[in-house]
Amino acid sequence: MRAAAPTNDAALAAEALASVHTASFPVLLRELSASVLVSTYQAGKLVLLRAEGARVNTHFRGFARPMGLAADRGRIALGTHSEIVEFHNMPALAAKLGGDAVHDAAYLLRRRHVTGAIDIHEMAFDGSGRLWFVNTLFSCLCTQDESSSFVPRWRPWFVSHLAAEDRCHLNGLGMRDGEPRYVTALGQSNSLQGWRANKRDGGVLIDIQQNRIVAAGLSMPHSPRWHGGRLWLLESGRGALVSIDPLSGAKTDIARVPGFARGLDFIGPVALIGLSQLRESNAFTDIPLTEQNAERRSGIWAVNVHSGETLAFLTFTGGVREIFAVQALCGVQFPEVVYEGELLASAYALPDAALRDVASHP
Repeated sequence: MRAAAPTNDAALAAEALASVHTASFPVLLRELSASVLVSTYQAGKLVLLRAEGARVNTHFRGFARPMGLAADRGRIALGTHSEIVEFHNMPALAAKLGGDAVHDAAYLLRRRHVTGAIDIHEMAFDGSGRLWFVNTLFSCLCTQDESSSFVPRWRPWFVSHLAAEDRCHLNGLGMRDGEPRYVTALGQSNSLQGWRANKRDGGVLIDIQQNRIVAAGLSMPHSPRWHGGRLWLLESGRGALVSIDPLSGAKTDIARVPGFARGLDFIGPVALIGLSQLRESNAFTDIPLTEQNAERRSGIWAVNVHSGETLAFLTFTGGVREIFAVQALCGVQFPEVVYEGELLASAYALPDAALRDVASHP
């Protein structure tokens, strides 16, 4: 094991936010030509995991209850306590960032959309670039417009109407062929937080195009994904990466991990899985995982999807106990997120036509 570098944010104490990782983790990131974004609402941080020599540089950025993440080489969307914050990459600025490292992406704050406190869970961009997000408080799947807090697009048929009652704990969103296709919920309830009555094995995976339940009896499912021609999810209550037959709903365990599994992304044959400790005071503890594994960890596990073998992992040893989202940035190895300071005030993004005009008049 190798100690990871402390955060570069001087406002944070290294003792409070710390991690260790296998020597294989930075090697894997370089092999994949990727970095990893992690949101932790419990710690109030967006964490950037970046390979730096023989270590993983864990770079912390503070936000109010960050949860859902959607990201690619061009932009990042982050769901927080009461707004969606959007960042756009300005590659030309990356070379101007200070420090010893060579940055290859600079995501600058560009937009804030106030949603209100709706408990945003998973988020994703569709094929046209539109952002979709799970509105857990109102039990629906949403998009944005210019004037509304949110635009409801779909809700489960067993939820009779929109109400700020978290009736089924809708949480996960999976895209397929560039469109929203799968969601997960912790129960089929139509009453105020009714899902809590059977959180142990009341979870469901839903095909929203066909309006049907693909699989039921799941233990706190999260993070449905379509990858490599297969349907995946995390059965969080068992700490399991699971493959689901999209027609029959039959499930196959691919790997077990030592924590509450929540947050999933893939790069080729590698699954990146978020793990949370879930202390005994947490509401999500009356589940198989807490009975079977007292030494639950918080971190990121890299698993081979063919063999189930653990390839590498990073464990947070201080400050971070619960993780929500995990998002790989393919082709971006050392990004920065800029949301304050002089760079934000003096960096200007213009349309291509305007940039040509600026270049012609020095």
